[in-house]
Amino acid sequence: MTPIRRHGMTAISLWLAFLLACGAIIARTHFTTDLSAFLPRTPTPEQQLLMDQLRDGLASRLILVGIEGADAPSRAALSRQIAQRLRADPAFVSVNNGEPVNTERDRAFLFNNRYLLSPAVTPARFSADGLHTALSDSIDLLASPAGLLVKSLLPRDPTGEMVQLLEQLDSGSHPRLVDGAWASRDGQRALLLTQTRAAGSDTDAQQRAMAAIRQAFETAPGATPAAKLLMTGPGVFSVTSRDTIKSQVSRLSLISVVLIATLLLLVYRSLTALALGYLPVISGVLAGIAAVSLGFGSVHGITLGFGTALIGEAVDYSIYLFVQSDQDNADRQNWIKRFWPTIRLGVLTSIFGFASLLMSGFPGLAQLGLYSIAGLVSAATVTRFVLPHLLPAKFRIHDVSAIGRVLARLTQRATALRWPAAILLLAACAILVMHRTSLFDDRISSLSPVSQADVALDERLRADMGAPDVRYLVVVSGPSREAVLRSSEQVSALLQAQVDQGELAGFESPSRYLPSIATQRARQASLPAPAQLETQLAPAVQGLPVRAALFKPFLADVDAARSQPLLQAADLEKTSMAMAIDALLIQQGRQWRALLPLTAPEGRNINASRLQASLGATHLPDVLFVDMKAESDHLYSGYLREAVLLSLGGVLAIVGLLLLVFRSPLRVVRVISPLVASVITVTAGLAVFGQQLMILHLVGLLLVVAVGSNYALFFDRPDPGMPISPRTLVSMLFANLTTVAGFGLLAFSNVSILQAMGVTVAPGVILALMYSAIFTPHPDA
Repeated sequence: MTPIRRHGMTAISLWLAFLLACGAIIARTHFTTDLSAFLPRTPTPEQQLLMDQLRDGLASRLILVGIEGADAPSRAALSRQIAQRLRADPAFVSVNNGEPVNTERDRAFLFNNRYLLSPAVTPARFSADGLHTALSDSIDLLASPAGLLVKSLLPRDPTGEMVQLLEQLDSGSHPRLVDGAWASRDGQRALLLTQTRAAGSDTDAQQRAMAAIRQAFETAPGATPAAKLLMTGPGVFSVTSRDTIKSQVSRLSLISVVLIATLLLLVYRSLTALALGYLPVISGVLAGIAAVSLGFGSVHGITLGFGTALIGEAVDYSIYLFVQSDQDNADRQNWIKRFWPTIRLGVLTSIFGFASLLMSGFPGLAQLGLYSIAGLVSAATVTRFVLPHLLPAKFRIHDVSAIGRVLARLTQRATALRWPAAILLLAACAILVMHRTSLFDDRISSLSPVSQADVALDERLRADMGAPDVRYLVVVSGPSREAVLRSSEQVSALLQAQVDQGELAGFESPSRYLPSIATQRARQASLPAPAQLETQLAPAVQGLPVRAALFKPFLADVDAARSQPLLQAADLEKTSMAMAIDALLIQQGRQWRALLPLTAPEGRNINASRLQASLGATHLPDVLFVDMKAESDHLYSGYLREAVLLSLGGVLAIVGLLLLVFRSPLRVVRVISPLVASVITVTAGLAVFGQQLMILHLVGLLLVVAVGSNYALFFDRPDPGMPISPRTLVSMLFANLTTVAGFGLLAFSNVSILQAMGVTVAPGVILALMYSAIFTPHPDA
């Protein structure tokens, strides 16, 4: 066996082992589509809160359900039947549709614990004057709509603690009842609010919950073809996004493979060449997915979409091998000597460009960098060390010399386009200056693959449900539940003062549903002994149309409350308040957090600086005011700034590499100029067509530089008087076309972040090839 053949067998064996290892890794890989991959690794406290709420917060576990069509009684009946079935499903913590399923349990809980829950319970409340005032207020309520409730409770609750608690807990807005079930404002939809047991970040569990809701709707006795089921919420968005990205990636991958295969068949006229040409592509894709899986533990759907487009670049290396070399084995060895150094330098420029993304603090961006590097290195390595040994002895492709001669003539005439190209570049620069203030899209929603129709449905159902837009939060942290409850009570007192002053419309607090142990004990201590209370009750009823004897049940209840067990979180289970506690009181490891959502006055925002100053004056540790919208915008703007800096860093790394290799600044300028011109022109074109730049546009521009560097390096020659070979021109043309086919398909994607990459890379690489031909010095014809 010759040394070349022995080396070939070794390379093929190592390659097959590598593919098997990648396959084994991919088989255990978890694929995800949630936005947490585009959140920072080392967040600020405010960003950490935002991330936690996106992943595991109560809001992430809510599914809003609407039923349209049919008539109102049919919709209400369907709502009750669906709710009944879902309440028996352990996948759901709660299902609310306005039915009074928990009303009696809630009222019994509130009434039995009213003296531990009511903030009005103080020693002054049970003095003679305090009792007289409270009795007067309760008697006045007899003439109000709550009169029947007050009358029935008066002997046991003359101070009105139960009425106060009901008013406090019912202060939020609720949908109106139609035929015994919640309905939208216009009466055209029945509404349900479900809470899943699984977190919103568990996409598989959310998909099962959606399937359970859909099955309950379809199999309900009152089901009718006229009725239509609607669902929305973070979990629904997560499932929909995953399905959309999965279908888009699968469809675009198939079309890309077919399109590139058709193109290559037209060039090669050989099925063998086509099959062999795809081996580096397959190797690159498998290597990219396996590398990301090992590096990050999961692979984001956007990374897979990016990999779909990368097929068009990975196939370039085999095109260079097949087209640039002649048909015999000796010439393929000559190709390795003549052309491989240039291709290797092109691969290195891509590595240096994408290596900057590995330093990103956002895992999603780092995934794209790692995938690109692993995929391109694997594709190039297979082309160099494996593919030549797999080619049959009489392997040949269709003669493309005629096309090469035409391209050679066109290339030599390209210098005539230098002035038009310069004018185009000046116009592009002017456009960028004009659009400099609106060049970037600073909305975090630009990353979301959710369609505008789904967003509109979500807004509509939330408005119907009366769900508030939780933008402002006060977050209290501490080492224990009791610590954060005590602190949240102090913060609540400050916030109530803000409400009284009109600075806030309202707020929520977990201490409203579960007071701290210290507060409960203080309230118990406020309750007088039976003899003392009876003594103070006698003067309290003077002048009122009641007698003290009526309140013997009141005396007994107060006496029982003085020694009743204090409330614990477990006592709220099976009540409607349990959901509020789950949402507002969160344990993460050894750390506890209390969330206090704030409601801004109608028509204006909360004065953040004034509220922060008031919170600071309390000198409470670990109290944080968070504007969720401002924080998300700040997070994304930081992400955008980092992407810009990393992209510039990637370009500078490429320039540094070329300087190190060429040792000639002028030659580096010749290679870089077409790439810079391409980036400027594409960016200006996006601005003209109203596309603001987001993260994936920047990654696309970096890819234009990485891919375009291959063309610029082939056109660059140490001796400008030496013409570029026709075969090289043909290889660049078809490599360019396959790249355009791979990335151009993304421009038709419904997923905005994939579409952004398509509209950037496809025209960018075309311009890179054209500018390389125009600006490179050519010998005289």
